[in-house]
Amino acid sequence: MPPGLLLPRGGLLLILPCLRRHLPSLCPTPRSSPSHKRPGAFFAPVRAVSGYSGMAAGSPEQQQRSVVVRDTVELTETEERIFNRLLEVVRHFGLGTQLRVAGGWVRDKLLGKDSADIDIALDNMTGQNFCEKVNEYSKLIGEQQRGIGVIQCNPDQSKHLETARMLILDIWIDFVNLRSEQYAENSRIPTMEIGTAKEDAYRRDLTINSLFFNINNNSVEDLTGRGIEDLKKGLIVTPLPAKATFLDDPLRVLRAIRFAARFNFTLDKDLKEAASDEKVKSELGSKISRERIGHEIDLMMSDKHPVRAMCDIRDMGLFYVVFSFPEKSNPPVFDKCDWQCVSHIEAAWDLAYSIGSSVFSSGSDPKSQDERRRLCLYSSLFNPLRNMFYLDKRSKKQVPVSSFIIKDSLKLKNSDAEMVINILAASEKFAELIPLLESNPDVCTLKEKLEDEYLEIPEDSVKRVFAGLILREIKDFWRVALLLSILSYPEAENAADILNKQDELQGRKEKYIRVERFITDLDLDGVWKLKPVLDGKSIMGVMQVKSGGPLIGKWQQLVLKWQLAHPNGTVDECIEWMKQSQSKRQKVESST
Repeated sequence: MPPGLLLPRGGLLLILPCLRRHLPSLCPTPRSSPSHKRPGAFFAPVRAVSGYSGMAAGSPEQQQRSVVVRDTVELTETEERIFNRLLEVVRHFGLGTQLRVAGGWVRDKLLGKDSADIDIALDNMTGQNFCEKVNEYSKLIGEQQRGIGVIQCNPDQSKHLETARMLILDIWIDFVNLRSEQYAENSRIPTMEIGTAKEDAYRRDLTINSLFFNINNNSVEDLTGRGIEDLKKGLIVTPLPAKATFLDDPLRVLRAIRFAARFNFTLDKDLKEAASDEKVKSELGSKISRERIGHEIDLMMSDKHPVRAMCDIRDMGLFYVVFSFPEKSNPPVFDKCDWQCVSHIEAAWDLAYSIGSSVFSSGSDPKSQDERRRLCLYSSLFNPLRNMFYLDKRSKKQVPVSSFIIKDSLKLKNSDAEMVINILAASEKFAELIPLLESNPDVCTLKEKLEDEYLEIPEDSVKRVFAGLILREIKDFWRVALLLSILSYPEAENAADILNKQDELQGRKEKYIRVERFITDLDLDGVWKLKPVLDGKSIMGVMQVKSGGPLIGKWQQLVLKWQLAHPNGTVDECIEWMKQSQSKRQKVESST
């Protein structure tokens, strides 16, 4: 049985991605519901990339791989104007400089994709010196001079080159000199010198990123002799031996994984072995800043195949290097934690793909939808850790381990950590609501939980009040929280139980759609924007008090529950309920 099949939490659907790899006939590709929009840019089906973790270069799957690569680079009008301006600078000052666009821009152009990431490599001067010449020329022809930003080299963080940046025709362009590296004995920090284009190409991270576009003669240069070939084959490989390349800059391990996932390319066998090397992993953890690691992971999560990237990280033994845990946690890190975390994100991706892009829709803003998708992936990845905490030395408080990983290990925003915690908390509350919607159980326990001596909620409104309170807390991330809840509950008894439930994914999908429809039919989508029928000042007036305090805060919550239970209730009706509640309590108190 494949590792990771036995999961103590939320295992029922989480088994499916693993089963799909090993038992494809039992797990057909999910089909979307006619009532839910098919995802476009949000998803790529897991089945399309399943099996990747075990695929080696030269396998039948790889031999059949064929990528359409253009013979020439087609420039946009803006790119032509930028390049012509740079050539004018070279000619005017007699610099004799060969201007080459390096790396990703060339790769993307050959793949027929647009790219605004223009890096210019210079063969006889530094980037800063060339930018100063650009400004000097601009002044001569009466144009505005632009500021020059210089990013200093930092060998300790594997940042070996000084880079200059300036705005040309509203496009940011990076300028850097071609490099040649010489390592002194007993030193890992190279001596940098201006090198040839071929030397620079071999120092690049990957062959598909080692291509140049020579602006002077308008041609593509493949100086490693295999960049275009590997691009056509869909192969991720380093120009020099992989281990040496990774020790030079260990971040290249994550870049290789990211590009393999982005383009659905195959990682070279030797590259994977080098990435799994203990020395390389040690250097990645100690030599590269957590900010740079977090940035790479965030790019993976925002790209087309985040599950593919997370599986590669796990399979090459990099999970605990990338997602570093606090020294002590309660409970301690459990066995196969990496497998469980990645299985959760696989399952979330499968279910979300099955349902469609409506999972992340709440308004028409594409950026907001991208953010919900991104935080859904982080939440599902760290779902198995939701009951793990550690003692924060500064605050002396117990803090969720997932919060440590997001803020300290990946150096992402504090708001990301807070939202992930909120999503996981809301998913557990949904787990309490969903059984009430699936059948007609006794709601007395929940009714008592929501009520107090002032408020009595009609039995047929209990579900609406509870659902409304959940949505008020999680706001437009409620579909994400619902998805994770559907994934995790009910839990699987054992793996054999899964094998007998081939339609489990379809069942979970249908459950999600039923709950979503229940919420939207009750007009709760957007309930977090609902204006209170009585604000704090009005409540103080009804209670005849002159200042606020905890009591007013309590009554604001009671008014919200009353409003959820009585969606058509008026201001006067709410005030009358408040007066009656107070009068009833006063009678009880006087009688006792």
